[in-house]
Amino acid sequence: MQIHIVEANQTLTSIASRYGVPANTITEANDLPNPDKLVVGQAIVIPIVGSFYWVKSGDSLWSIGQKFGISYQELARINGIPVNTPIHVGLRLYIPERPKTNREFNAYVEPFGETVSPTLETSARQAAPYLTYLSPFGYLAKSDGSLTAPPLNNFPTIARANRNTLVMVIANQEAGQFSSELAHTLLTNQRVQNTFLNNIIQEAKRVGFGDVHFDLERLFPRDREAYNRFLRTARDRFHNEGLMISTALAPKTSATQKGEWYEGHDYRAHGEIVDYVVIMTYEWGYSGGPAMAVSPIGPVRDVLEYAITEIPSSKIFMGQNLYGYDWTLPFVQGTTAKAVSPQRAIEIAAANNVSIQYDQKAQAPFFTYTAQDGKRHEVWFEDARSIQAKFDLVKELNLRGVSYWKLGLSFPQNWLLITDNFNVVKK
Repeated sequence: MQIHIVEANQTLTSIASRYGVPANTITEANDLPNPDKLVVGQAIVIPIVGSFYWVKSGDSLWSIGQKFGISYQELARINGIPVNTPIHVGLRLYIPERPKTNREFNAYVEPFGETVSPTLETSARQAAPYLTYLSPFGYLAKSDGSLTAPPLNNFPTIARANRNTLVMVIANQEAGQFSSELAHTLLTNQRVQNTFLNNIIQEAKRVGFGDVHFDLERLFPRDREAYNRFLRTARDRFHNEGLMISTALAPKTSATQKGEWYEGHDYRAHGEIVDYVVIMTYEWGYSGGPAMAVSPIGPVRDVLEYAITEIPSSKIFMGQNLYGYDWTLPFVQGTTAKAVSPQRAIEIAAANNVSIQYDQKAQAPFFTYTAQDGKRHEVWFEDARSIQAKFDLVKELNLRGVSYWKLGLSFPQNWLLITDNFNVVKK
């Protein structure tokens, strides 16, 4: 597939002609929210086999081959060019489809209230073919070891139909906040812990979960070893029942990293104990902070490069956001940015006649605009370029796969690029 960046005065028709693809095919593949009013800087995925590359100043067959992982001799042969002939700027070269590798993909889905909305269920149904795991969020643990279940509706049926492992996500949340005290009780009170594990196994069998996923956050630092002991006990019991066990981990860059979100998570121990981990490599730019990329590639790389020194890469899922944020400027502490899907971000840019820029350091798209009330806004989101950069990192570090937070915000390009880069493992 080809990632095309819209230039000034380009239309969908002219872009389609350039690649020899019907315009409606491009519209449908990308679910374009603005086919009649493309935005300069907008990334569009062109659904073709392989891709094209236009020679730039300083390029050679060798350097282009290095860029795409193909020998310069093969590149010359495919394009009918003598190996020793100089190539000129603007020459179009065909780049063959790259070999795909097997990877696993997880997505969380978070219903609100007591039922699953039709929109959220549709989102899960559309994403499931591209997933290995489907993770409804989540079961809330209680201090007596009981569980409050989320609405599941047709999630188990969707998972079975698409050969997804249904994941039982368990969190230590109370009133929407992660509770250190609740986690302490679950991890240190043996009677409560036994009840807790019994209830988990019973519910997993009843519903048909194949994996139990602990998202225990904001732990007391003193409970780090208690969490490790709990996971060993849980692993032995779950494995005896044919269940997998996994955990969600805060994004750390050292074993001694301070902070309430980090000290209770022991990367090395989790890597030894559980079947896989999801590292939450997002929310550098968050709703309550200043405008910036949600998952800038540099900090994501730093976390994952540390992680593979403690955890086998074959057990690591890179966390990836399926959303962005729209901040009102200037940022004022205590204000909250609005979450937006990549599709909605493009609609906003189109409606306000502003170009989309791309931060090469963060590997993320952004733009600014002035709303009707005269207030300035800054939007950071994800597009095909930013996702491809993350997929390249997954390949480079040989990670197990990618875990998405969360379904319900439209981003069709992500799923297109999964099929272009990987073979999705099914269970």
